[in-house]
Amino acid sequence: MNSIQSYLKEHKDRFLNELIELLKIPSISADSAYEKDVIKTAEVIKVSLEDAGCETVEICKTEGYPIIYGEKIIDDSLPTVLVYGHYDVQPPDPLELWNSAPFEPVIEKTDIHPEGAIFARGACDDKGQLYMHVKAVEFMTATNQLPCNVKFMIEGEEEVGSKSLSTFVKNNSDKLKNDVILISDTGMIAKDAPSITTGLRGLSYVEVEVTGPNRDLHSGLYGGAVANPINILSKMIASLHDENNRITIPGFYEKVEEPSKEDRAEMAKAPFNLEDYKDALDIDEVYGETGYTTNERNSIRPTLDVNGIWGGYIGEGAKTVIASKAYAKISMRLVPNQDWEEITKLFTTHFKNIAPKAVKVKVTPHHGGQGYVTPIDNIGYQAASRAYQTTFGKIPIPQRSGGSIPIVALFEQELKSKTILMGFGLDSDAIHSPNEHFGIWNYLKGIETIPYFYKYFTELFK
Repeated sequence: MNSIQSYLKEHKDRFLNELIELLKIPSISADSAYEKDVIKTAEVIKVSLEDAGCETVEICKTEGYPIIYGEKIIDDSLPTVLVYGHYDVQPPDPLELWNSAPFEPVIEKTDIHPEGAIFARGACDDKGQLYMHVKAVEFMTATNQLPCNVKFMIEGEEEVGSKSLSTFVKNNSDKLKNDVILISDTGMIAKDAPSITTGLRGLSYVEVEVTGPNRDLHSGLYGGAVANPINILSKMIASLHDENNRITIPGFYEKVEEPSKEDRAEMAKAPFNLEDYKDALDIDEVYGETGYTTNERNSIRPTLDVNGIWGGYIGEGAKTVIASKAYAKISMRLVPNQDWEEITKLFTTHFKNIAPKAVKVKVTPHHGGQGYVTPIDNIGYQAASRAYQTTFGKIPIPQRSGGSIPIVALFEQELKSKTILMGFGLDSDAIHSPNEHFGIWNYLKGIETIPYFYKYFTELFK
């Protein structure tokens, strides 16, 4: 596939411009005000797959946002790669922290990306990484080098829990039949240190509501005499971790997979500089569960974090009020063997038990998913490793990720195939944060590397 370099050189500007146009569409699945934009994005992806050489492309309706399905079948006797991605993005808030408008992409040079990076919401998660696969297939079909069959399944609800995907997968198992699933919704260690994600944490996401009096009260007339839901919620949340930053929910750790000394030693081989990590985040010290390193805390250990908390008066000036209600959104990242539905029940029971009788507590589960581990001895992983070696000149490091892609476990359960996570983003790309970006070098490197996965997987499959 030597011609991939010349093809990239010839079409680089077009590849960048197409991605920039895609990033301009605010496909925010969490906000119904952007419904038309989400649907418009699905239509743009459909056209892109057709232009890339897929012979069958359809927009499949669901109870939520549509799923785009595309395929190019060249020979039923050859293996089939199923590519998964998502076209929806996170809300861009807080807008005031962006250096440029989140849906007006700009290319800026950085220390890590001297060749430039595209700054926009969705640049890395997941439009940029998804589009690498579209352009990789375009190259293979345009140059008649596609070695096997390919299918695409691209959804618009990943950022809100993939609500419709489970039903779609279960109802379309024959259509989605494959020999390996390929996803780029993760990252790698560094531009000079390629890695393949071999593990994902599960997720349980809940919203809590604490109610005190039946209305907001004057804090002078009622302060000290009735329960303040904000005060109580704060105490309840604070009690969810002990002095060693371990989670205090009974039964929470019962099924946690404890890594062996050998596994922890292998993880420690990944290049990591603690001082650089702290400098990048502008923090004086790291924080977390006692007895584990920073890389272990954010990958192989479960966590509980408050993602949002509100209640009472937060406008300009003062309003002396005891709020009737207080709220918080809480996510728990889970490790393999922890069942997200079981953890959600444990949390709900515990959170209600620790509330004083002076308040009422409501827990609303939002979404969740199981953790996942990909064995490194299967041919999918081996094909990915060879692909990285070909384009990076280095053997990639297997790495557990702290993030969650809940549908990966669903894929194995329903489609009976392994998932390979070939991410090309970096931790510094600020996904889910203001100033999200994706390096041009990373984008093009992904397009260059992905065709080799198809080549080596087909060879190993035989």
